[in-house]
Amino acid sequence: MLVCLSVCAAIKAATSQDAHLLPFCASENTCGETLLRMSAALRAQLFLCLISLLSGTGLTRYIEDNEASDGLYSLISLAQKRESEDFIFRRPLRCLDMLATEGYFTFVASRPQLACAAFIIAEPSEVISLELSDVSIDCSAGDFIKIFDGWVLKGEKFPSSNDHPLLPHERYTDYCSSAASSVSGQSSQNVAMIFFRIHSPESGFTLVVKKVHNPFPCNIMSQSPEGSFTMVMPHQRRNCSFSIIYPVEIRLTDLSLGDAKSNEISPLRQKWPGCSGSGDYVELLGGNGVDTSKMFPVADLCFSLSGLAQMKIGCDNSVVRLVSSGNYINRVTFQYRLLDQNEIPKTRENSLENFCSVE
Repeated sequence: MLVCLSVCAAIKAATSQDAHLLPFCASENTCGETLLRMSAALRAQLFLCLISLLSGTGLTRYIEDNEASDGLYSLISLAQKRESEDFIFRRPLRCLDMLATEGYFTFVASRPQLACAAFIIAEPSEVISLELSDVSIDCSAGDFIKIFDGWVLKGEKFPSSNDHPLLPHERYTDYCSSAASSVSGQSSQNVAMIFFRIHSPESGFTLVVKKVHNPFPCNIMSQSPEGSFTMVMPHQRRNCSFSIIYPVEIRLTDLSLGDAKSNEISPLRQKWPGCSGSGDYVELLGGNGVDTSKMFPVADLCFSLSGLAQMKIGCDNSVVRLVSSGNYINRVTFQYRLLDQNEIPKTRENSLENFCSVE
C-alpha cells in the first residue's frame, strides 16, 4: 500500500502539469482524450495503483478489457492501443461536445436533436481538417449539418469578421447545399465547429477530425490559462488575435514592429494619437465575449520594445491582438498566467470597466 501511495503521489504531481486540460474534461470520454496525453510509463503506474487499491476490496474481478466499458481500464487500454500507428481513435459524438484529439466521431440520433454543436480545438500551431462521412439525414425534412471556420459563442464569432480572411458566409460549409456524398473543410486557425439538426431517430453521420501543422499561426484560442507564445506576421496585411478565455496577467517580453521589407521602406516615425493610425501595433483587449471588435481596449503599443510590460485583465476573455499593415515583419512574444481570485482587479464605479476590470 505504501508503494501504491508513493506511485499515486508521483502521478498526481506529474498530472498536475496538465491541469489546464480540466476545463475541457466534462465527461469520461473527454477525460479519456486527456489521459491519452500521458506517457506510457505514467499510464502503467496509474493502472498498477488502481489494481493495488482494488485488490484489497475484491473489486479487481470487475475490471474487464471490454470495448463497452467506460472505466479507467478501458481508457488506459485505449491509450496503449493508440500508440500503434494502425489504431484509429473512435468514439460516439454527443449533441453538445468538445473535441481535442484526432479521430472518428459518430453521432446517431436516439430522438429528435434540434440544436446540436461540437467544438473542435487543436494546438496553437495547428489547423483543423474536418470531413463528414456516412451521412444519413433528410435535408428536405429540415435536417442539416454545417461546418464553421471558427467558433460561435453567445452569438459572437471567433475570429471576428474584421480579423478573418474569409467573408462571413464563406466560413460556412453546408452539407445539404453540396451535391457530394461527403463534405470536408479546413479551418484557418486552431478552432472549428459543426452545427447539426436531426429529426429522425437512427439518422446520423461520422465526423473525421485531423490536425495539420500551421507554420504561421494566426487567431488562436488558447487551451490553457497559462503559457507563452510568439505571434509572427511576415509581410501580410492581416490582424491576428491570441484569445485566452480566463482572467489573466499578460506580460509582453518582446515586441518588434516595423522591420522594413526593403531598404526603400523605413519604419513610421510619426506620432499618432493612439496606435490605430500607425498601421502596425499590438493591443490588449478584455471582454466577456469572443468577438474582438466588441471588446474593451485595455492598452496599445506601436513601438518596438525589449523588456517587460504587463497588465492584469480581470475579464472572461483576454486578448493579445497584432495588427499588421503588410509592409513589415511584425513579432510579439508574451507570457500569460491565470489570476487568483484575490488578484482580479476590482471594478470601478460608473465607468466602462464595470463589465470587467483591468489593472
